[in-house]
Amino acid sequence: MLIRDLEWLLTLAEHGHVTDTAAILGVSQPTLSRSLTRLEDELGARLFERVPAGVQLNPTGDLVVAAARDIVDRHAQLRSDLDTRLDPEAGVVRLAFLDSMATSLVPQMLRAFHAHAPRTKVLLAQEPHHDIMRDLTTGEAELGVTTIQPAGPFGWLTLQHERLVAVVPPTHRLRDRKRITLRDLAGDELITTPVGFGYRAVVQQLMAEDGVALRISFESADLATIEGLVAAGLGVAILPEQLAGVNGTISLALRSPLARRTVGLTWRTDHAQAPPAERMLSFLRDTWKLDGSVVP
Repeated sequence: MLIRDLEWLLTLAEHGHVTDTAAILGVSQPTLSRSLTRLEDELGARLFERVPAGVQLNPTGDLVVAAARDIVDRHAQLRSDLDTRLDPEAGVVRLAFLDSMATSLVPQMLRAFHAHAPRTKVLLAQEPHHDIMRDLTTGEAELGVTTIQPAGPFGWLTLQHERLVAVVPPTHRLRDRKRITLRDLAGDELITTPVGFGYRAVVQQLMAEDGVALRISFESADLATIEGLVAAGLGVAILPEQLAGVNGTISLALRSPLARRTVGLTWRTDHAQAPPAERMLSFLRDTWKLDGSVVP
């Protein structure tokens, strides 16, 4: 069933005359008649009855016209919504990002992109890495900010490098040390992210390198919350350096080359991006610097 056939049906129902309707539509009378026949054959029902003044809907035709009006209106709304979403100037970009990026990197990115494309709307989803990858796979997100470069058909743009540090309460026995290993924290309780989070794997790798297994006292998906728990004296943590000290915690450098993580932007490469997402991606490719600023 063609939308065009339904649109022509509505016009014919309004004017009640095949010849006049064909003239209004700018098509020949036989073309309009074939459209009506095609529609009636598909529905298995006659829709009009001939009357002296032209044609008139029968009860079945009334039912079909009511449904056709809904379908045509919904189709028009869909086209309008798509035009709005896909407009590179005023469309929509769907961006998923890690919780730990919520107060630093992502606001910097959005501020720079908004200055470049003020009419483009960015829909945000704040979630862990595995949910970001799920949303990129299903199309719920077009761009993702994460710390694990995915395998397969995904692009990658490095956004920044972060140093990871040990974070301890202000009363901790090691508070005056400048640099430690995780073995120095033996006996302390660790606050970290739940199993299944990419950040948990980073922390476990650091502990394995130093041959230590700290007992986990609390888990939180939010790194900022973890820093607050450390400040309350509930344990120690390994966090990006920029999160340390917010609530009075002490930052201690780690003697490990693994004590760092890379943050990047990722996207699907096995299909073309919608114009607004491609515009944001191109902007960041061309202007973003690893210190979080943009090239003028």
